[in-house]
Amino acid sequence: MACLVKGVYLAERDRQEVRQGDQEKAPAWWKAFNFKCIKFLKDEVDSSIFGAIFENLDPQDASPKYVLAIRGTMLKPKTAIRDVYLDAKIPFNELIDSSRCEIALKAVEGIVRSTNFRNVWLAGHSLGASIALQTGKDMAKKGYKLETFLYNPPFPRFPLEMIKSKKLKDGARFVRSVLKAGVSLACKKTEEYDSFTLLNSWTPQLFVNPEDMICCGYIGHFEHRNKMERWGVGEIERMATKTSVVCKASNALLGRDGEASHLIPSALVTTNTTKHGCSHDLGQWWEKEIYEMPMHYVYSKN
Repeated sequence: MACLVKGVYLAERDRQEVRQGDQEKAPAWWKAFNFKCIKFLKDEVDSSIFGAIFENLDPQDASPKYVLAIRGTMLKPKTAIRDVYLDAKIPFNELIDSSRCEIALKAVEGIVRSTNFRNVWLAGHSLGASIALQTGKDMAKKGYKLETFLYNPPFPRFPLEMIKSKKLKDGARFVRSVLKAGVSLACKKTEEYDSFTLLNSWTPQLFVNPEDMICCGYIGHFEHRNKMERWGVGEIERMATKTSVVCKASNALLGRDGEASHLIPSALVTTNTTKHGCSHDLGQWWEKEIYEMPMHYVYSKN
C-alpha cells in the first residue's frame, strides 16, 4: 500500500517534469505488485495529481481488487501553495469541505457501486492520509467499512509525547480531557454519540513514528484513553474523545456540527521502532522488521 502511494507522488513528479513514456518513473511502483493505474485524481485548483485508482491484475489475489491511494504534501513549485493551504485546514476541521475530499469520495462511491466493498482499499500518506481517513469515515457511516491504511496521519494538536515527565504528561492529558468534555457538553445537540459510535466497528490501520511530531499524537491519544478507563473515569474520556476544542470553535463559527475529522473510535496502530532519517518519510514503511506489534484500540460507550 505504501508503494502505491509512492507511485502517486512520482506520477505528479512525472507530470511536473514532463516525463512521458519510458521516462516515467511512477509506473514501476505499481507494476511491481501487478497493479495498473486506471484513473488519476486531479485537483480542481492546481490540476495536480493527488490520487490514483489502481486495479489488481492478479486473478489469484482478489483482495484488494481496487485501491485508492492518495499522496501527501509536495513542496514543489507547482504544488506547494495548494498543498500547504490544505494542510492548514486540518486543525480547523475544514479539510472535509475541500474539493479533494469530494473527488476522493465520489471516486470510491463509483468503485463500490461496481464491486463488493470488501474488494476496495484506501491508502494515504500525511495530507493524503487525512483525506483517506475522511473518505473512510464517510463510507463507514454508509455501512461500507473499507480496509484503510494511513501512513503518518496528521494529529493536529500539541504533541504531549514531547514532554519527558510522565506525571506532567498524564496530568496535562487529564486536564485536556476534562476541558474537552466540558466543551462537548456545552455544545452538544440532541444526538450525543450516534455518528461517532457508528464508526466503532471500522478499524483503520495507522502507521506512526513516535519521533514524528505530525502524527505521534495518535500514540498518546489511544494510550490515554486506556488509562482513563483503568482510572475509572472513562466516561469523561468517552465524552472528550470525539471532539477537539479548536474543532468545536470552528464548527460553531461555521454553524455546523460533527466530530473532529482526525479522531476515530477504533484503530490498529503500528509504530516504527527504528531511527529512519526523516520520521515523516513514507519510505520507512516498506522496510522490513522495524515495527512493534500493532496495538488494537476499540472505543466503548459502555
